[in-house]
Amino acid sequence: MRFDTITRKAAFLAAVIFMICLFPVNVFAAPSGKAKSNCWGSGGQLTVQLTGCSGYKTITVTAEFSGSIKKASGWGFDSYKVNGKQVVATVSSSGPNSWAFNGSVGIQVDGSNIKSAKLISVKGDGESGAVISESSATNAAQGGGSSGPTKAPAKNVKGEKGDDWLTTNGSKIVDMNGDRVWLTGCNWFGYNTGTNLFDGVWNCNLKETLASIADHGFNLLRVPMSSELLLQWKKGEYPRANYNNAYNEELNKMNSLEIFDYVISLCEQNGMKVMIDIHSAKTDAAGHNHPVWYKDNITEADYIESLRWLAARYKDNDTIVAYDLKNEPHGKASETPHAIWNDSNDPNNWKKVAEKAGNAVLNENPHALIVIEGIQIYPTDIKANNFKSTDEKDYHNTWWGGNLMAVRDYPIDFGSKERNAQIVYSPHDYGPLVYKQPWFEKEFTYESLKKDAWTPFWLYIADEDIAPLLIGEWGGFMEGDNLKWMNYMRQLIDEKKLNHTFWCFNANSGDTGGLVKDDFKTWDEDKYGLVKKVLWQNDSGRFVGLDHKIPLGANGISLSEFSGKIVTAAPETTAAETGKSDGTTQSQTAETSATTAAETAAPSAAEDTDKGSMVRRIVLAVIIVAVSAGVFVFAVVAGIRAAASKTSTDKEGAPVSDAGKKADRTKGDGQ
Repeated sequence: MRFDTITRKAAFLAAVIFMICLFPVNVFAAPSGKAKSNCWGSGGQLTVQLTGCSGYKTITVTAEFSGSIKKASGWGFDSYKVNGKQVVATVSSSGPNSWAFNGSVGIQVDGSNIKSAKLISVKGDGESGAVISESSATNAAQGGGSSGPTKAPAKNVKGEKGDDWLTTNGSKIVDMNGDRVWLTGCNWFGYNTGTNLFDGVWNCNLKETLASIADHGFNLLRVPMSSELLLQWKKGEYPRANYNNAYNEELNKMNSLEIFDYVISLCEQNGMKVMIDIHSAKTDAAGHNHPVWYKDNITEADYIESLRWLAARYKDNDTIVAYDLKNEPHGKASETPHAIWNDSNDPNNWKKVAEKAGNAVLNENPHALIVIEGIQIYPTDIKANNFKSTDEKDYHNTWWGGNLMAVRDYPIDFGSKERNAQIVYSPHDYGPLVYKQPWFEKEFTYESLKKDAWTPFWLYIADEDIAPLLIGEWGGFMEGDNLKWMNYMRQLIDEKKLNHTFWCFNANSGDTGGLVKDDFKTWDEDKYGLVKKVLWQNDSGRFVGLDHKIPLGANGISLSEFSGKIVTAAPETTAAETGKSDGTTQSQTAETSATTAAETAAPSAAEDTDKGSMVRRIVLAVIIVAVSAGVFVFAVVAGIRAAASKTSTDKEGAPVSDAGKKADRTKGDGQ
């Protein structure tokens, strides 16, 4: 075969490869998932952060739960199929849940003896990738897409000068004019679970959703958080917030603390106030199950410092009007550890710790309401048994955080009349679908609930004008005796005008459900209709907010519109007023003078995935171009050499005949 024939083939091959390089190069990573479980016996959840899903038509996730599964649902998938102990969930790139690709999705089951859950596989069009379950992903965020915290300065947002601070008068919460107000809100969790933002923003727009909550008349938003997250923020570490990047483009250039600042600003713009709730020591969707305020590397001092730091940061922003010191301290007498409430120096004495934590907040912001939950047990005879017995029969037992019997014997004391005027006590109460308490074992009525549960454990505090009450959690599924209990609880709230925050907005609360459905956009109108009757409204049905200037959402009015009074703003809190050291003040000043969100963008998990895919495409394209370029250069050089050889032949002998050319070409083709 002649050398010029080889060069023609090489040139042809180079041209083909060069044309291929002109087309997009698609390299798909194998899909994978990082999972976090939360199980409670009668049900369970597995939240999965998907990555590497771009380019696939269908993603299939298989999860396995212990116990017996009755039904499966969740969020982010098009279908859920129960197969024994496993649930197979599928989502299509062309379906209504296409947002879930590289997003946070969830599988939730109802059943019995559900104690654990794990991720079995994540497949894209049949191709499997890595899976990481809770046991092999210590401290993995629920739905978190970050491989580690990002460091960037964060921006502090100051609200209107403080004209909306609240205090108390007997069993009433009042504004700075001394006029009674009614706190009627709801809960939205996620800052405690590892999402590092509200759960559900993976399928909704944050700004629109907060506006919707205000439009529906909730004047207070209880925000569960972890001490661990607050301490990370304090250190300048910002675990990545998990949300739908396409639905929330305005968040893409913010780190998680800047997003929280933005949340506070949005609440203020909608006339809605905020109550911070330390829901758990560690960031963990099941963290509320731990009975006390310290755990592992989070000490009592760390817990208190997390509150102090947050109070200092927002001391001049009256959007945050209250601090719920700790969600549901609990534990039975036979369990270790368990919360107690007496006059001892026991490290598990909630009274002593609450006094330290409350004073730490008031040192930074003397205007904040300090909300204090109860414990679980209290001795039937405190003189004979000051929490020494381990026999359950020696104690009155109720809901976690719902036992405030100790307030009569050992009330919280912050050391002064002014500080004690900021105290609000906060029980939690639920119906029989959450747990069948003794008072539900027989036929119950409104009066029997008051007699057997509400009055002895906490209602006496309001009835005797000791202090205000705020029912921090109540809610549930609207069926059977649970609906009966919900109606009775609503009746009590209405008659006594008790402050409350309904549990909860979230669709993914396994044992109660939420105010919205799985898409976090569509309201459950039946449940909302039940709660709406105990949201603060004027005679015309307009919702009443707690902000003196800004109306509550699109369907509400401001507090000054309701009362006809204007409040003079409180002066900004200074170091001299709170006893803060100069060092702390300087540190806070340095922190709050940081750059804006736009200057300190923290990349999202989805952005990281896209960048990884782009890098792989570029590398492959470079390799192909390099190979084609090599072949092309070889062809050019060979062509030059062949041309030179042909010229030499023409000069030294007769030219090859046409017949000879044809014969050579035919022979070459045959080879």
